[in-house]
Amino acid sequence: MAETRIIHGFHAVTARIRQNAESIEELYVDAQRRDPRARELLKLAEEQGVRIIPTEGKRLDGLAGGSARHQGVVARVNAAQRVQHLDDVLDTLTEPALLLVLDGVQDPHNLGACLRSADAFGVHAVIAPKDRAVGINATVEKVACGAAETVPYITVTNIARTLRELKERDIWVVGADGEAETDLHGFKHTGAIAWVLGAEGEGLRRLTKENCDQLVRIPMLGSVESLNVSVSTGVCLYEARRQRAAQG
Repeated sequence: MAETRIIHGFHAVTARIRQNAESIEELYVDAQRRDPRARELLKLAEEQGVRIIPTEGKRLDGLAGGSARHQGVVARVNAAQRVQHLDDVLDTLTEPALLLVLDGVQDPHNLGACLRSADAFGVHAVIAPKDRAVGINATVEKVACGAAETVPYITVTNIARTLRELKERDIWVVGADGEAETDLHGFKHTGAIAWVLGAEGEGLRRLTKENCDQLVRIPMLGSVESLNVSVSTGVCLYEARRQRAAQG
């Protein structure tokens, strides 16, 4: 039997139905919900041949691991990743690569928010280590609002080696580091790029820094010393897209 995992919430479940309906083994919906949003979801699921199980609220709570934010919608899905290798992404691109590398993000809310920004700014893939990182789970799917289904999430055994491999493919590897000499205003690059951001509180690990082509800091004008990793991700990805658009 294939390994399964639970996702919940309207955004995450709707995105999974639209992107990969065949991976949904069972869809549990609050038997008491008859509002337009629930009816629309049920219609979509029926059209895609998804098995629907009307379920009581207490059981939904249990399936969602006690989360109060399942919104009456929980799905059991096949846990297999749809994209296994970075080459599968890079070999099919029609524009310079825009990648996001997360060096050990462990908070599922941060990862979900990073995926959401990655989707918004057209990131081709998110790369993360297999160990010492949260990975995709139900909370990540919920926070990502469907982005966990649209952005390839690729796990690797060694981040430093992966960065070296990216550089061999002429992808400029840029690490976000609060102590870097160059700030975002002085940074210019419109070719293939991989932005590398570190874990909450710790930032980039030493070996990760050493394998970056360049380190760049986000200018901080207030009293706080740093931004949340998901906020920093949004800032860096926006700047990458802004520069490409300005180049025309």
